Amino acid sequence: MTSINTSSLQIAFIGGGNMASALIGGLIKVGFSASQIHVVEPDALARERLLSSFSVQTWASAGPFLESCDLIIWAIKPQIFKQVASSISALCAKPLHLSVAAGITTPSISTWIASPRIVRAMPNTPALIGMGQTGLFATPSVTEQDKALIAQVIEPTGQYIWVDEEKLLDAVTALSGSGPAYVFYFIEALAQAGQAMGLTALQAQQLAIGTFTGASQLAAQSDESPAVLRERVTSKGGTTFAALEHMRQTHLSEHIKDALFAAQHRAHELGQEFGL
Repeated sequence: MTSINTSSLQIAFIGGGNMASALIGGLIKVGFSASQIHVVEPDALARERLLSSFSVQTWASAGPFLESCDLIIWAIKPQIFKQVASSISALCAKPLHLSVAAGITTPSISTWIASPRIVRAMPNTPALIGMGQTGLFATPSVTEQDKALIAQVIEPTGQYIWVDEEKLLDAVTALSGSGPAYVFYFIEALAQAGQAMGLTALQAQQLAIGTFTGASQLAAQSDESPAVLRERVTSKGGTTFAALEHMRQTHLSEHIKDALFAAQHRAHELGQEFGL
């Protein structure tokens, strides 16, 4: 996607939490100046942290400066989106909008802010270290130049994909949005098993995290599918075979699939519960 000149752009964040910090850090890293970035954050301690970390312009509440911004990034919880957006909609007509709020759909957002130029994003927490995965959906009013800007905002946090149907963001939420928690859960389980077999807590944790990191990097760098890579370390009748056979017999893959469908369903519910 074509890059655009960002030297004169003004970007405002509504909300200054972890995801906003990840995006701000990425913007600074790729050359945005602190003077180009505004953050509306009611919490005084959070504003102090943002000012200390990035020297960006922080505000306790929204103001006329929003009207001169090119992009507004909504980094707030879905539960308060309607209240916050409706209260400042008069300031939101001109900018492009990027929402990272789970579940809240573009028709809801468009109604609350009185603007059709909306991109929804579903990032995940590894964005904090530049290794995130983000799903993106754009409304028809979003131009190719708008998409190029969004790409430049998201790229420093990791990889991204565009989806053609908004409902697919619920699948992105279930797979990669919530996915880091599943990985942490599996790492916990591996480490606990290691301790039960006699390793120390530190030894088991190092082996569990290192194995996940190494296997993930191998999968990312290999031309072979995860299934083929799995088969290459599985000798019939061996130790790996014994473990995988137990997982098959207990239908672990089906349980994982059911868990992701539960997350997808909850993402859809959030849109209904807190949207229109």
